Parts: sequence; structure tokens; C-alpha cells
Amino acid sequence: MKQARLCVWLVAVLLCCSACGAPSLRHKKSVNRLIAAGDFGAAQERLEAAKHKGYSSRDRLLYQLDSGAVLHDGGQYQQSDEKFAAAQDRIDELFTKSISAHVGRYIINDMTVPYMPAVYEQALTYYYRAMNFLSLGDISGALVEANRAVFYLDHLQGRRARESQNNTFVQYFMSLVFESGGHRDDARISRYRAEQSNSAAVQALRLGPLPQGYGEVVLVHANGVIPLKKSKTFQVGWDTVRGWMSTTEEGDRHIDPAVKNAIYTGLLGSSITVAYPVLEEQPFEIESSEVITATGETYPTQLLGDMSAAMENDLKDKEPATLFRMAMRAAAKRTAAVQARKAASKGSEDSNAGYLAEMFVNILGAATEKADTRQWFTLPAQWRLTRFYVPAGTQDITLRFKDGNANIVGEYTFKDIQVPDGGRVYLHHRTAK
Repeated sequence: MKQARLCVWLVAVLLCCSACGAPSLRHKKSVNRLIAAGDFGAAQERLEAAKHKGYSSRDRLLYQLDSGAVLHDGGQYQQSDEKFAAAQDRIDELFTKSISAHVGRYIINDMTVPYMPAVYEQALTYYYRAMNFLSLGDISGALVEANRAVFYLDHLQGRRARESQNNTFVQYFMSLVFESGGHRDDARISRYRAEQSNSAAVQALRLGPLPQGYGEVVLVHANGVIPLKKSKTFQVGWDTVRGWMSTTEEGDRHIDPAVKNAIYTGLLGSSITVAYPVLEEQPFEIESSEVITATGETYPTQLLGDMSAAMENDLKDKEPATLFRMAMRAAAKRTAAVQARKAASKGSEDSNAGYLAEMFVNILGAATEKADTRQWFTLPAQWRLTRFYVPAGTQDITLRFKDGNANIVGEYTFKDIQVPDGGRVYLHHRTAK
């Protein structure tokens, strides 16, 4: 009876552990399918439905980022800005706390601490807010975000060069915002920093003097789907003679990896489960784009931000710290199992008590070992941008999409765009096909 009750208890623990964590792969892919279909309203409804089940209380910031981007892409600029304002407040709050010192990361898993966005993700919150303000006709609000963006990016100077490359798009876009607000010196500095990291793309976007009776259009094409994080777990045997290892990945069809590894660990006793985040590439057909104006001119978009590369760089940069915490957790969990066996054997006449106690702690340790798969998954894989002059007045502007072989695979037309004489208008379009 005691052993039966113990089994029921273990199953309950495993179910609880399996239910907790970051938004699942299924959730991410279902939302991305709606984004690819251009159904941003349904995508937002799916995020709202998962607000409490899919996102834990410590990951409310992550929900705000995912939701803010979808609302922006759907043209809900005010609602989007509210999400990003709350997200930025939360980032500031977390920055003042020593979240890296949380003991849970070294005993349970990396998801015991609140989600803190990567550097490139934080920078993009300023873009979204600035574009929201521009879409609402509030240049002052956009300038505030431009100033906040460059202040933040200035503090990244001196870090690895690839971090600067990840933020080329934000730097360049803010240079345009500064120009629109008449801040020429700030625009020049931001443009210079963007050109340092991606000279060819920035130079390709240069325009000559604005002709009389014309206005400028800045068009941002957010394209593709970023790789999705998933947890890869494996058992490392403490017995160096066998040196046994087996692998399983999140998303296996028949059994949850946490449960599978827990069973292996409980039976073997001499192994420990560790977990590491890996990226699963998401295919998308559109690889480039170009604008066709009403008068027939063609302007290709330039790739200023590669978010897939940014994610890979971020994982590589964090790898030493991640591996260190994995090793610390493995040692702590193995020590706990051994101590449980000794304590149970000493205090019981049952010869199996020590074995059962060790098995329980091993299973619990395996069930709680999950990689940190949290990410701002509604971001595009690419940030593309073009700028061009058109006659002032009402314009239809067509954005045409191409695949990897330069074949046209679709288009989107911005209808009745009011282009001011001598001024500038900003457009944004999202694709994920």
C-alpha cells in the first residue's frame, strides 16, 4: 500500500512538472500559422486564451511582448503600445533586481527566474513603440523612444561586434525618426553607427535631395518566422565505466520527454538528466521583397536585421553560463538523491526504503530538469527596409514578395496612402509565409 501511494504521488508530481513551463511548441506554431495567414485578430485571441495557462506569472513580460507585436501587426497601435509600455516597465523593474542570484536556477531549472529579454529583443521594444507613435501621428512620442533606444544601445558599445550587428535595424530606423523630428545631429550619429555594422545595406538606402512636390515613404517589411526554442534532454551516467547516454527531444509524438527521462532515471539510479535549449528552424517562402510605385519605379528592400542569426549568437554567448548551471544542478540533484537514500535507510527497518527514497529524488530531479525555451516568438526572422520618393498626395504602393529564386510569390498593396509634400510617411507590413 505504501509503495502504491508513493507511485500515485510520483505520477502527480510528474504531471505538475510537465504542465509548468514556457509556452509550448504547439502554441507557438499555432499562433505563427495565424500570423502567416494575416489573421492577426485570431492570433491575438489565441494569445489571450493562453495568457494564464501558457504563460506563468513570472513570464507575464513574455506575454506582453508576444501580444504587443501581434497587435502592432494587426494595426491596433494604441493597444500595442500599452503592452510594450508595460513590458518596458517590467524590464526596468527586473534590471534593478539581481535575478541571476536566484537559487532555483542552480537546483531546479533556468525557468525558475522571471524572463529577461535578450539584448536584441529589448532594443526592438523601442522600435515597436516608435512605430506605434508614428502610425498614430505622434512624432514627439516616437522621438522619446528613439532617444531611449540610442541611450540603451550606447551602453552596448564595447561588447562583441555581433551584438552591434543585431541592432543595425534599430539604429538605422531611429536615425530616420530623428530626421523626422528635426534632430539632425542625433540622426547623423545613429546613421553612422548603423553604417559601421552593415555598410552595404545602409549605403543602398541613401537618397538624393527631395524633389519639389514630392514626399518620402519609409517602408518596413517584417518577414519570416524566427527559429523556435525547444528543450533537448539527455541522461549522463555517473558510472564512467558505462558512459551511457540517450537522447530525447521536446515534441516527441508518443511521450513527454520529462516523463520519459524520469522513468529512465528512476530505473537506472546512476544517471542524471540535464537539459539544453536548441533551435528548430521554421521554413518560410518569402526571402526578399521590393516596392512598385504607381508610376512603375522599383525599390528593393534591404536586409537590416537577421533575427535568426541574433538568436544563434545569443545562445552561443550564453552557453558557458548555461553549461555551468547544468553542472551545478546535476551535482546538487545527485547529492540530494544520495542523501535521501542514506537518511531513509538509517531511519527505517524496510530494506527497500533507501532505494525508494533515492528513486523518488532522482525522478523528481529529472522531471524538473527543463531547458529555458522562453522566447519572444512573434518576432519576424528578418527586418527589411526601403525608402523612396513619390509625388505628394494620395498614393497606392505595392510591396511585392519573392522566393529564393527571385520568383514573385505574392504582393500587398497599401491603399490611399497620404504622402505629405516635403514630408515623410512610415509604413509597416508583416509576412510569415
